[in-house]
Amino acid sequence: MNDFNRAYSPATGAGSMDMSVNEGLRAFMLGVYQKLAYGIALAGGLAFLVGSNTVPALTEFVLFSPFRLVVQFGPIALILISAFAMRRPSPLGTAVLYWTIVTLLGLSLSVWVLMATMNTEAASRAGIVYSTTFITIAKAFFLTATAFGALSLYGYTTKRDLQPIGVIAIFALWGIIGMSLLSFLFPPSGFFETAITVGVLAISGVLVAFDTQNLKRSYFALEGDQRGLAVMTNWGALNFFILFYNIFTTILSLLSRD
Repeated sequence: MNDFNRAYSPATGAGSMDMSVNEGLRAFMLGVYQKLAYGIALAGGLAFLVGSNTVPALTEFVLFSPFRLVVQFGPIALILISAFAMRRPSPLGTAVLYWTIVTLLGLSLSVWVLMATMNTEAASRAGIVYSTTFITIAKAFFLTATAFGALSLYGYTTKRDLQPIGVIAIFALWGIIGMSLLSFLFPPSGFFETAITVGVLAISGVLVAFDTQNLKRSYFALEGDQRGLAVMTNWGALNFFILFYNIFTTILSLLSRD
Protein backbone atom coordinates (compact mmCIF):
# COMPACT_ATOMS: atom_id res chain seq x y z
CA MET A 1 0.00 0.00 0.00
CA ASN A 2 3.01 2.23 0.35
CA ASP A 3 4.57 2.17 -3.13
CA PHE A 4 3.14 5.52 -4.13
CA ASN A 5 5.55 8.05 -5.60
CA ARG A 6 9.25 7.82 -4.94
CA ALA A 7 11.12 10.32 -7.05
CA TYR A 8 14.71 9.27 -7.62
CA SER A 9 17.58 11.21 -9.11
CA PRO A 10 20.23 8.76 -10.36
CA ALA A 11 22.73 11.59 -10.74
CA THR A 12 22.77 12.28 -7.00
CA GLY A 13 24.48 9.69 -4.84
CA ALA A 14 23.70 9.15 -1.19
CA GLY A 15 27.19 10.10 -0.17
CA SER A 16 27.17 13.42 -2.01
CA MET A 17 24.23 14.93 -0.10
CA ASP A 18 25.56 16.96 2.84
CA MET A 19 22.38 17.81 4.71
CA SER A 20 24.33 19.26 7.62
CA VAL A 21 25.05 22.46 5.68
CA ASN A 22 22.03 22.60 3.37
CA GLU A 23 19.36 24.75 4.97
CA GLY A 24 17.01 24.22 2.03
CA LEU A 25 17.04 20.45 2.50
CA ARG A 26 16.53 20.84 6.23
CA ALA A 27 13.51 23.10 5.69
CA PHE A 28 12.07 20.71 3.10
CA MET A 29 12.37 17.69 5.39
CA LEU A 30 10.91 19.61 8.33
CA GLY A 31 7.97 20.49 6.11
CA VAL A 32 7.39 16.80 5.35
CA TYR A 33 7.62 15.82 9.02
CA GLN A 34 5.31 18.66 10.03
CA LYS A 35 2.66 17.56 7.55
CA LEU A 36 3.06 13.99 8.81
CA ALA A 37 2.57 15.17 12.41
CA TYR A 38 -0.60 17.04 11.46
CA GLY A 39 -1.87 13.94 9.67
CA ILE A 40 -1.20 11.72 12.68
CA ALA A 41 -3.01 14.21 14.93
CA LEU A 42 -6.03 14.34 12.61
CA ALA A 43 -6.17 10.55 12.27
CA GLY A 44 -5.93 10.09 16.03
CA GLY A 45 -8.64 12.65 16.67
CA LEU A 46 -11.02 11.02 14.19
CA ALA A 47 -10.28 7.55 15.57
CA PHE A 48 -11.11 8.70 19.11
CA LEU A 49 -14.20 10.67 18.06
CA VAL A 50 -15.72 7.70 16.25
CA GLY A 51 -14.39 4.89 18.43
CA SER A 52 -15.33 6.46 21.78
CA ASN A 53 -18.98 6.28 20.75
CA THR A 54 -19.46 9.87 21.90
CA VAL A 55 -21.79 10.35 18.95
CA PRO A 56 -23.49 6.95 18.49
CA ALA A 57 -24.96 7.87 15.12
CA LEU A 58 -21.50 8.72 13.79
CA THR A 59 -20.03 5.47 15.11
CA GLU A 60 -22.88 3.53 13.57
CA PHE A 61 -22.42 5.24 10.20
CA VAL A 62 -18.63 4.77 10.01
CA LEU A 63 -18.29 1.25 11.38
CA PHE A 64 -21.61 -0.49 10.82
CA SER A 65 -23.16 1.00 7.68
CA PRO A 66 -22.17 0.39 4.05
CA PHE A 67 -19.83 3.39 4.42
CA ARG A 68 -17.41 1.07 6.22
CA LEU A 69 -16.52 -0.36 2.79
CA VAL A 70 -15.37 3.11 1.73
CA VAL A 71 -13.22 3.30 4.86
CA GLN A 72 -11.76 -0.16 4.24
CA PHE A 73 -11.05 0.00 0.52
CA GLY A 74 -11.04 3.73 -0.22
CA PRO A 75 -7.32 4.36 0.48
CA ILE A 76 -6.11 1.57 -1.82
CA ALA A 77 -8.57 2.63 -4.53
CA LEU A 78 -7.44 6.24 -4.32
CA ILE A 79 -3.77 5.27 -4.56
CA LEU A 80 -4.36 3.07 -7.61
CA ILE A 81 -6.56 5.62 -9.34
CA SER A 82 -4.19 8.51 -8.68
CA ALA A 83 -1.27 6.50 -10.07
CA PHE A 84 -2.98 6.66 -13.47
CA ALA A 85 -4.94 9.91 -13.16
CA MET A 86 -2.19 12.19 -11.80
CA ARG A 87 0.13 12.38 -14.78
CA ARG A 88 1.07 15.95 -13.85
CA PRO A 89 0.32 16.18 -10.12
CA SER A 90 -0.34 19.58 -8.61
CA PRO A 91 0.24 20.78 -5.05
CA LEU A 92 -3.51 21.14 -4.51
CA GLY A 93 -4.37 17.75 -5.97
CA THR A 94 -1.75 15.89 -3.94
CA ALA A 95 -2.73 17.78 -0.78
CA VAL A 96 -6.40 16.78 -1.22
CA LEU A 97 -5.32 13.20 -1.82
CA TYR A 98 -3.14 13.23 1.31
CA TRP A 99 -5.81 14.56 3.64
CA THR A 100 -8.47 12.25 2.17
CA ILE A 101 -6.35 9.15 2.76
CA VAL A 102 -5.39 10.38 6.24
CA THR A 103 -9.07 10.83 7.06
CA LEU A 104 -10.06 7.36 5.83
CA LEU A 105 -7.19 5.62 7.60
CA GLY A 106 -7.96 7.57 10.76
CA LEU A 107 -11.55 6.40 10.61
CA SER A 108 -10.36 2.81 10.12
CA LEU A 109 -8.40 3.05 13.39
CA SER A 110 -11.60 3.81 15.28
CA VAL A 111 -12.36 0.10 15.53
CA TRP A 112 -9.43 -0.28 17.94
CA VAL A 113 -10.66 2.63 20.04
CA LEU A 114 -14.15 1.13 20.08
CA MET A 115 -12.74 -2.19 21.33
CA ALA A 116 -10.92 -0.35 24.13
CA THR A 117 -13.97 1.75 24.97
CA MET A 118 -16.43 -1.15 25.07
CA ASN A 119 -13.92 -3.67 26.47
CA THR A 120 -14.82 -6.09 23.69
CA GLU A 121 -12.88 -8.64 21.66
CA ALA A 122 -12.54 -9.31 17.96
CA ALA A 123 -11.35 -12.38 16.10
CA SER A 124 -9.46 -12.61 12.82
CA ARG A 125 -10.35 -15.01 10.03
CA ALA A 126 -7.79 -17.46 11.40
CA GLY A 127 -9.39 -17.32 14.83
CA ILE A 128 -6.79 -15.13 16.54
CA VAL A 129 -8.53 -13.14 19.27
CA TYR A 130 -7.69 -9.49 19.83
CA SER A 131 -8.57 -7.30 22.78
CA THR A 132 -7.03 -3.94 23.54
CA THR A 133 -6.99 -1.13 26.06
CA PHE A 134 -6.05 2.52 25.87
CA ILE A 135 -2.77 1.66 27.60
CA THR A 136 -1.99 -0.87 24.87
CA ILE A 137 -2.81 1.70 22.20
CA ALA A 138 -0.51 4.21 23.90
CA LYS A 139 2.29 1.64 24.10
CA ALA A 140 1.90 0.80 20.41
CA PHE A 141 2.00 4.49 19.49
CA PHE A 142 5.13 5.10 21.59
CA LEU A 143 6.92 2.11 20.06
CA THR A 144 5.89 3.18 16.57
CA ALA A 145 7.00 6.78 17.03
CA THR A 146 10.33 5.66 18.49
CA ALA A 147 11.04 3.12 15.76
CA PHE A 148 9.90 5.47 13.00
CA GLY A 149 12.08 8.31 14.30
CA ALA A 150 15.16 6.10 14.61
CA LEU A 151 14.75 4.56 11.16
CA SER A 152 14.08 7.90 9.50
CA LEU A 153 17.13 9.41 11.22
CA TYR A 154 19.22 6.56 9.88
CA GLY A 155 17.92 7.12 6.35
CA TYR A 156 18.59 10.85 6.72
CA THR A 157 22.17 10.54 7.94
CA THR A 158 23.56 7.37 6.36
CA LYS A 159 25.95 7.61 3.42
CA ARG A 160 25.05 4.08 2.34
CA ASP A 161 22.95 3.83 -0.81
CA LEU A 162 19.64 2.26 0.28
CA GLN A 163 18.23 2.08 -3.26
CA PRO A 164 18.88 -1.67 -3.82
CA ILE A 165 17.37 -2.82 -0.54
CA GLY A 166 14.51 -0.34 -0.94
CA VAL A 167 13.54 -1.74 -4.34
CA ILE A 168 13.59 -5.27 -2.90
CA ALA A 169 11.41 -4.13 0.00
CA ILE A 170 8.86 -2.58 -2.37
CA PHE A 171 8.52 -5.80 -4.37
CA ALA A 172 8.37 -7.81 -1.13
CA LEU A 173 5.57 -5.59 0.20
CA TRP A 174 3.51 -6.03 -2.95
CA GLY A 175 4.20 -9.76 -2.75
CA ILE A 176 2.85 -9.88 0.80
CA ILE A 177 -0.23 -7.93 -0.29
CA GLY A 178 -0.76 -10.45 -3.10
CA MET A 179 -0.37 -13.39 -0.72
CA SER A 180 -2.81 -11.78 1.69
CA LEU A 181 -5.44 -11.58 -1.03
CA LEU A 182 -4.77 -15.14 -2.20
CA SER A 183 -5.05 -16.42 1.37
CA PHE A 184 -8.83 -15.93 1.17
CA LEU A 185 -8.90 -18.81 -1.32
CA PHE A 186 -7.43 -21.23 1.22
CA PRO A 187 -8.32 -22.35 4.75
CA PRO A 188 -7.33 -19.74 7.37
CA SER A 189 -3.96 -20.21 9.07
CA GLY A 190 -2.84 -18.48 12.26
CA PHE A 191 0.80 -19.07 11.37
CA PHE A 192 0.37 -17.53 7.92
CA GLU A 193 -1.46 -14.54 9.37
CA THR A 194 1.30 -13.96 11.91
CA ALA A 195 4.00 -14.30 9.23
CA ILE A 196 2.28 -11.65 7.10
CA THR A 197 1.99 -9.32 10.09
CA VAL A 198 5.67 -9.64 10.96
CA GLY A 199 6.64 -9.31 7.29
CA VAL A 200 4.70 -6.06 6.89
CA LEU A 201 6.33 -4.71 10.05
CA ALA A 202 9.86 -5.51 8.89
CA ILE A 203 9.39 -4.26 5.34
CA SER A 204 7.71 -1.04 6.49
CA GLY A 205 10.69 -0.37 8.73
CA VAL A 206 13.11 -0.73 5.81
CA LEU A 207 10.96 1.57 3.69
CA VAL A 208 11.01 4.32 6.31
CA ALA A 209 14.78 4.63 5.96
CA PHE A 210 14.62 4.20 2.18
CA ASP A 211 11.91 6.83 1.71
CA THR A 212 13.79 9.31 3.89
CA GLN A 213 16.91 8.98 1.75
CA ASN A 214 14.79 9.10 -1.38
CA LEU A 215 13.26 12.40 -0.25
CA LYS A 216 16.76 13.83 0.05
CA ARG A 217 17.48 12.74 -3.51
CA SER A 218 14.20 14.24 -4.66
CA TYR A 219 15.06 17.56 -3.04
CA PHE A 220 18.36 17.85 -4.89
CA ALA A 221 16.69 16.81 -8.15
CA LEU A 222 13.99 19.47 -7.71
CA GLU A 223 15.98 22.18 -5.92
CA GLY A 224 14.67 25.57 -7.01
CA ASP A 225 11.39 24.15 -8.36
CA GLN A 226 8.91 25.35 -5.73
CA ARG A 227 5.94 23.65 -7.36
CA GLY A 228 7.78 20.36 -7.63
CA LEU A 229 8.96 20.56 -4.02
CA ALA A 230 5.41 21.29 -2.83
CA VAL A 231 4.17 18.20 -4.64
CA MET A 232 7.02 16.11 -3.26
CA THR A 233 6.27 17.32 0.27
CA ASN A 234 2.78 15.86 -0.09
CA TRP A 235 4.08 12.61 -1.62
CA GLY A 236 6.65 12.26 1.14
CA ALA A 237 4.14 12.93 3.90
CA LEU A 238 1.74 10.42 2.35
CA ASN A 239 4.35 7.67 2.10
CA PHE A 240 5.47 8.37 5.66
CA PHE A 241 1.91 8.38 6.99
CA ILE A 242 1.07 5.05 5.36
CA LEU A 243 4.25 3.52 6.75
CA PHE A 244 3.50 4.92 10.21
CA TYR A 245 -0.01 3.48 9.95
CA ASN A 246 1.32 0.07 8.86
CA ILE A 247 3.84 -0.09 11.71
CA PHE A 248 1.36 1.14 14.31
CA THR A 249 -1.41 -1.28 13.37
CA THR A 250 0.92 -4.28 13.19
CA ILE A 251 2.50 -3.49 16.57
CA LEU A 252 -0.94 -2.87 18.06
CA SER A 253 -2.26 -6.17 16.71
CA LEU A 254 0.75 -8.04 18.16
CA LEU A 255 0.33 -6.40 21.56
CA SER A 256 -3.44 -6.99 21.58
CA ARG A 257 -3.36 -10.75 21.03
CA ASP A 258 -4.87 -12.84 23.80
